[in-house]
Amino acid sequence: MPTESGSCSTARQAKQKRKSHSLSIRRTNSSEQERTGLPREMLEGQDSKLPSSVRSTLLELFGQIEREFENLYIENLELRREIETLNERLAAEGQAVDGAELSKGQLKTKASHSTSQLSQKLKTTYKASTSKIVSSFKTTTSRAVCQLVKEYIGHRDGIWDVSVARTQPVVLGTASADHTALLWSIETGRCLVKYSGHVGSVNSIKFHPSEQLALTASGDQTAHIWSYAVQLPTPQPVADTTVCGEDEVECSDKDEPDVDADVSSDCPTIRVPLTSLKSHQGVVIAADWLVGGKQAVTASWDRTANLFDVETAELVHALTGHDQELTHCCTHPTQRLVVTSSRDTTFRLWDFRDPSIHSVNVFQGHTDTVTSAVFTVGDNVVSGSDDRTVKVWDLRNMRSPIATIRTDSAINRINVCVGQKIIALPHDNRQVRLFDMSGVRLARLPRSSRQGHRRMVCCSAWSEDHPLCNLFTCGFDRQAIGWNINIPALLQEK
Repeated sequence: MPTESGSCSTARQAKQKRKSHSLSIRRTNSSEQERTGLPREMLEGQDSKLPSSVRSTLLELFGQIEREFENLYIENLELRREIETLNERLAAEGQAVDGAELSKGQLKTKASHSTSQLSQKLKTTYKASTSKIVSSFKTTTSRAVCQLVKEYIGHRDGIWDVSVARTQPVVLGTASADHTALLWSIETGRCLVKYSGHVGSVNSIKFHPSEQLALTASGDQTAHIWSYAVQLPTPQPVADTTVCGEDEVECSDKDEPDVDADVSSDCPTIRVPLTSLKSHQGVVIAADWLVGGKQAVTASWDRTANLFDVETAELVHALTGHDQELTHCCTHPTQRLVVTSSRDTTFRLWDFRDPSIHSVNVFQGHTDTVTSAVFTVGDNVVSGSDDRTVKVWDLRNMRSPIATIRTDSAINRINVCVGQKIIALPHDNRQVRLFDMSGVRLARLPRSSRQGHRRMVCCSAWSEDHPLCNLFTCGFDRQAIGWNINIPALLQEK
């Protein structure tokens, strides 16, 4: 009998303990609800000129901030208790080592070392926790200053390059692995001209600085110069394509744009070039016009770059020296300078300002393929690499870069907004990020299940004067995208 009464007593105590525990849980939950609900009710009761959606977003963000800092506060208390326990243990050990006391200096050094380790742990925890809050604000900021305006869908394979005409009428050009180059109306997204003169992948497209001419480079070992004449259609009202969220989602190939209907079949097709530039023994990966448009430069997988006379198609200079395949070439907007990049981890600056002789300078600073190098205003060059870095160089001092941007993914063909000195970085991981010339990150283009690129982003191009879109991107998802970047707001938030 005593045994039964003891077991009943134990069961009764356990039941009361579970009951009190459940009550404490309900009490804790109710107190949290009261704590989070009270500010919302107080704020919602106040007069405000903010839209309800904006207020709702702010309330949600403030709730996240409160929860994150509450967690930080609890972790801070626990770490402080660990520090105190460790100091007590060190003090006790210091009094009982071989029966002799440690000197105060030794004890202080040992304790401070352990304390510094825990302090570093506290700082790391703080940074990791607060980064979520900061990213929430950056997400809202990116949506406010970077808006998707138009999608250009019509290619049947990945798009390698995108470019904007420098003469009126201003059109968008895309170069694709489907062996074609297309010209688009920026305002309507309608295909205006199709060029099908190449028998290989079209790897780049560049517009003449003063005439309606396009220069395309191809996997058929040639570069073509062809003329176009377009009439822009009447613009239609632009639909609002912004979304409320920016969550990353994994998209399969079936989520890519539907191009079963050939949108380029209704537009005029050009099949024969005005001039064909031939001399390479490998894929021509890029081409560009020299200032003035009288000469053009090509870059090839045969490890050479060639300078051609546009009128006669004759080879003027063969630029040799790279140890591996070339990946890109670019010309200076106002001077006779050319920069070529290569898989040999270098890029080279070629100077043709003196007609009698040309000089070359080699830039070494990357540890992997240099995917592109471009000029900016003045004496700067910006290079991007598969080593996940972007470097800004001063042509007057080639020993080391003046700024380095480190990212989490390989960088493809970069482009610089010359007037505002903003660098657009297209990544292998489908992201496009904006930085200034000093390496400060300004924004990330929004990307979700409803907007943005679904596969690798290959190239970006700025159009500073266009009122609708001032940045264009293209990728392996077979589409180009026009963005409106509110540059004043972007630089103000910087």
